[in-house]
Amino acid sequence: MSSARANGVAIDLPSARRFALRIVVGQATVTLVAAALCLALAGSLSARSALLGGAIGTLASLAMALLSFGSRAGSDAQFAVRAFLIGEAVKLGLVVVLFVVVLKLFKVAPAALFAAFMATLCVYWVALATLLPTFSAPAAPKAR
Repeated sequence: MSSARANGVAIDLPSARRFALRIVVGQATVTLVAAALCLALAGSLSARSALLGGAIGTLASLAMALLSFGSRAGSDAQFAVRAFLIGEAVKLGLVVVLFVVVLKLFKVAPAALFAAFMATLCVYWVALATLLPTFSAPAAPKAR
């Protein structure tokens, strides 16, 4: 019996992995919508900048999902926590590196770049907010 199950906590790894990958797909969708809006409203430079900004957020989340919810992540509670922390560290490092690379190598519209990145963060937080009720304490039984 794993220590996760011994402590009364079970990780439904396939479900968590699917949820994390759905967030990534949502972020990619928001990135494409932001780029289309930027193209229509401000031109191709803004659209490319939005694609780059959204890609930074989306790729970082994908890296975290793959590292945090790998095949062994649910085998042991300590390994799961370690995998999650490593995933978060890689995500943060990737965001920093990708922003530096984009800002050094490409001519961008900063507003579109950062707005699309922020939109991907909003997808992440909205998705987590919708998940929170399932982690809360069980509801009290209804009176008859």
